[in-house]
Order: sequence, then structure tokens, then C-alpha cells
Amino acid sequence: MTQPGSAYFIQEGESPIIRTTLAVIVTNEPGVLARVVGLFSARGYNIESLTVAETDHDAHTSRITIVTSGTPGDLDQIRAQLGRLIPVKRVIDFYGDSEAVSRELALIKVVGTGDVRVEAMRLADAFKCRIMDAGLDCFTFELTGSSKKLDDFINLMRPLGLVEVSRTGVATIRRGKEAI
Repeated sequence: MTQPGSAYFIQEGESPIIRTTLAVIVTNEPGVLARVVGLFSARGYNIESLTVAETDHDAHTSRITIVTSGTPGDLDQIRAQLGRLIPVKRVIDFYGDSEAVSRELALIKVVGTGDVRVEAMRLADAFKCRIMDAGLDCFTFELTGSSKKLDDFINLMRPLGLVEVSRTGVATIRRGKEAI
């Protein structure tokens, strides 16, 4: 059965859907990101979050951090296919990794006056937001934390006048002195 609004055949089955974060270490060259994203697109896999940056200028390597979800079989296939791409040096799956730390940054614009303004400020303080811009009738907050923390704050701001959200995507790294 196809999922409503989806152009892809998505099988409903007994396999649980797992959400995971993949770190893909690649050679930093033109077209690499397009090839990695194309692999997901061509096979009907969704990318929930995508963050890319050069991590070692001298070694010409970049790190692509991808949050995706699927059945265990789908995720095995994604990892295997990513590993076969020529510019990919390594694929690390952080699923179930208790040593992993993930963070995301969001800029959140809220418009309101009076009691709404006071409540937005109170909640922002409780979430340890930084005020990046303030006017008489609007604020722009900066919030860093887990994706769930950002989602929770955004949902609380909706009835208080949320007008815009910009998110960076997830960045993940393992704790300790070991490098991946």
C-alpha cells in the first residue's frame, strides 16, 4: 500500500521504523553531496536532516551528517550503498550509540506584545535561549540543544506568535578522546 501523498511505494510491514544519524566522511570534491543525496532520492529514502562541512582542509575531507529513518533492512542497504560510492571514505551509524552527542541550532522569531511577550520571554529563559534580536513587538531567539528540545520550544511558541523558524540540522560526535 502506498502512503498518502507519497510518490514512492512504501511497504507497511512488521519491521519497526528506526531513526538514525549517519556520519559520512567523504573526499571534499565537487558533486559529492549531489551523489550522496541522489542515492537517497533514487531509492525513495527520506533525509530528515542534512549537515555538511569540510572537517580537514589538508586531507580534503568533509563530513556529511544525515538523519534518516527506515526499517533495519533499509538502513543496512543505505549504509552499504553509501560505502560503495567512490568519494566515501567511511560511514558511521550512531543508532543506539550511548557515547554520541547530538545538537542542533535554531533561530526562532516570535511576534507579540503585552502578556504574550512576557510569556515568550519567560519560556525562552526556561529553555536557556539567547535573544539575538529584539524589537517592541518581536524577538528572535537562538536555541541550541537536542532536536526534541527545539521541537518542544517551537511548539510552545506557536500560540504565542511564532512566525519563522530556521534550523541548522543535526551535528553528532562521540564522547571521549577517540576519533571516528
